[in-house]
Amino acid sequence: MLFVNNIEVVYHDVILVLRGVSLEVPKGSIRCLLGANGAGKTTTLKSISGLLATELGKVTHGEIVFEGRRIDKLSPQEIVALGIVQVMEGRRVLEHLTVEENLKAGGISSRNGLRMKRNLDMIYSLFPRLKELRNAISGYCSGGEQQMLVIGRALMSSPKLLLLDEPSLGLSPLLVKEIYDAIKAINEEEKVSILLVEQNARAALNIAEYGYVMENGRIVLDGPAESLKENEDIKEFYLGLTAIGKRRSYKEVKHYKRRKRWLG
Repeated sequence: MLFVNNIEVVYHDVILVLRGVSLEVPKGSIRCLLGANGAGKTTTLKSISGLLATELGKVTHGEIVFEGRRIDKLSPQEIVALGIVQVMEGRRVLEHLTVEENLKAGGISSRNGLRMKRNLDMIYSLFPRLKELRNAISGYCSGGEQQMLVIGRALMSSPKLLLLDEPSLGLSPLLVKEIYDAIKAINEEEKVSILLVEQNARAALNIAEYGYVMENGRIVLDGPAESLKENEDIKEFYLGLTAIGKRRSYKEVKHYKRRKRWLG
């Protein structure tokens, strides 16, 4: 469905951020992109969704192909019309609108009233809490409720491919499980393909079929999710486990000098 082929991205015509990134998302799959802050994960998503231009960035090499059509030169609205929607990091709700008004804003490109109603019913089924809060002002909702809302808002446009940027950020373990159960249901029941960007490697690898690890603007490792979970470097640098099974502190893992066996 999606092919990202050896792309380079430059900001302000000077700063090289992505350095030959390649990945693919087959139809009906969940794939994850892992890495620390600053690795280039969000830039990769914005390259696909067309939002680079809002930050004076552009794809200067390579190509991005969606369902056989090259999209790296298209505008964000053209890319949305093709069926790609990005849920950005940070739960950017329209704070002065109600929950239901936020959801309806996500379906503004659709002129089909029956489809909008069907999508609303589907979202309320996935997230019963949103139905309870349909008339509440979204700016007063909790972080978890706002995360459900922005995912639901993205689904209102009936996407074929959903780009999720750090959906677990700032959420309690219980809410993370609820959000990830919903992501799994979106993929299985609504047949939406998903590219998931995360620092929470454990949560992402538990639902993804295949993963990519990014560092310094490059993909340094990729493979089936099960094999990544067993990789010793992934265990230590992203899951917080040493080779002998002892958990290390986050600070130790964060500042540990990477051996980078995956770079040879």
